[in-house]
Amino acid sequence: MMDIKSIVEQNAVSLKTLRQFLSTCTEADLATPMPAGWTVSGVLCHLTFWDQRALTLLDKWEKDGIEYSTIDTDVVNEVTRSLCLAVPPEQAVVLFLRTAETLDGRISGLEPSRIIDIEEKGKNVRLLRADHREMHLADIKKVLGR
Repeated sequence: MMDIKSIVEQNAVSLKTLRQFLSTCTEADLATPMPAGWTVSGVLCHLTFWDQRALTLLDKWEKDGIEYSTIDTDVVNEVTRSLCLAVPPEQAVVLFLRTAETLDGRISGLEPSRIIDIEEKGKNVRLLRADHREMHLADIKKVLGR
């Protein structure tokens, strides 16, 4: 298990990196097509969806206790793609940054015992958000030639 300090630090670095990168993106950059029918801004909404899912589960688990939440990731990604693409590019950036900041704040406030419980019982909610963000940022940079 990774310790909370490391999780918080890695999440903060990934968010800072993305914030700086996004501040250099134009509207045309955000509208750039990505593989599988996505766009740069659509990928930001994709990240927002998964961060929002984590936030929602953290809220639910506060009230009801932690339990595994089933999900078919590939189907969800297919279903949400058209919704993600419908969000105006500038709004995609705002939604992503706001949601990531909120989630990172919640994660940073978790007790170590809570993290252990989430890792053991929640399983498919990753508190280390940096990995998902960095993977997609690398794809975005590649498409934009940066």
